[in-house]
Amino acid sequence: MDLTDFRTLGRTGLRVSPLALGTMTFGDPSWGADEPTSIEILSRYTDAGGNFIDTANRYMDGRSEQAIGTFLGKRRDLRDRLVIATKFALTMDPADPNNGGTGRKAIRRHVEDSLQRLGTDYIDLYWQHNWDRHTPLEETISTLDDLVREGKVRYVGLSDTPAWAVARMATLAEWRGWTPIAALQLEYSLLERTSEGELFGAARELGLGVMPWSPLASGVLTGKYTRENRSPQGSGRSMLVGQHLTEPTFRLIDVLTRIAQELDTTVAAVALAWVRQQPLVTATVIGARTVAQLDANLASLQVTLSPDHLEELDGLTAPTLNFPLPFLRSLGFPAQQGDTVINGLRADG
Repeated sequence: MDLTDFRTLGRTGLRVSPLALGTMTFGDPSWGADEPTSIEILSRYTDAGGNFIDTANRYMDGRSEQAIGTFLGKRRDLRDRLVIATKFALTMDPADPNNGGTGRKAIRRHVEDSLQRLGTDYIDLYWQHNWDRHTPLEETISTLDDLVREGKVRYVGLSDTPAWAVARMATLAEWRGWTPIAALQLEYSLLERTSEGELFGAARELGLGVMPWSPLASGVLTGKYTRENRSPQGSGRSMLVGQHLTEPTFRLIDVLTRIAQELDTTVAAVALAWVRQQPLVTATVIGARTVAQLDANLASLQVTLSPDHLEELDGLTAPTLNFPLPFLRSLGFPAQQGDTVINGLRADG
C-alpha cells in the first residue's frame, strides 16, 4: 500500500490518500516547522503521491494556511490534483464576539480569509472545527450549502462535534436538499477509542467518512516514552501526554514493541497501521515537524497487521462505552464499530 491507494470519502466521489498530511505545526519553528521546512515536507508528501492536506484557519494564527499557500504558489500544477481541507469556528480575534463560532457572519469572513491565505479560489473540504452551542445547526449547515453552491467550497465535514449534532445536521441536509455531510474528523487512537460508540455509529448509519486525528496519542505511541524515561528529549508536548503515561499504557507499548520487532518496523508504524486498518477509517491525519518524521509515518503504509495482532491490540485497549451500548451488547446485539462497512472504499472498488 502507498499514498496512491485512494479511498472514497464517505458517500462522495472524492478520492483521498489513506494518510492525510496534517499541518497544525506548520509556520512556527518554536515547536513546529518553519515555512521552508513546511514546504519541504509538503513536497515530500506530494512527490510520494499524497493528495490530502489538512489545515485550519487557527493553526499557528493562520501561518499554516500561509505556508500551504506559498507551496501552492510554487507548485501551481498540483492545485487541482490536491484535496485541500481547512476549518472554521475557532476565533481569530478574541475581542470580536462574532469572529469565532459557526454563525453565518463568522463563516463568511473566515472562508474569505482562508481562501486568501491559501492562495486558491476554492476549498475542497471545509470542516466545522468544533460544535458551537450558541448557533442553530440550521444556520451553520445552510451557510455551508451556500458556499458550495457559490463554488467556494466543494465538500463539507464535521470535526469534534457530538454525535447527536452530527446526526441532526446530516439529516437536515438530506431532507432539505442541502449539501450532504461528507465526513467526520475525530480523535482516535489505541489510547482514545470512545468514539467507537456514538460517533462511529453515526458514521456507519449515515455513510460518513471517518478521519482520525492524533493517531499516536500526541506522541505517546511513537515508542519514545518508556517507564524509565517519561520525558524524552524532544517531547515538547509532554504536558498533553501525562495523563496517558500509566502502567496500562506501558503494557500496550510493550506489545507494540514486540509486534514491531516481529514485523521489522517501528512502534509508531504499528500504532498507525492499527488505526488505518479499522473498518470505518477512510484517512488518518499524520503530523510531522521534520521530513524524517514524515518518512517514518509514511512507512506505516507498508505494515499490515494480522488478525491476531489486531485482536490482541483491541483487547488491550477496549473502551468503556456509554449507555445503552453495554446494555445492548449484554442482550446479544452487536455494538462494535466494525460490524458493517459502508464507506472508506477503494477508489477502484
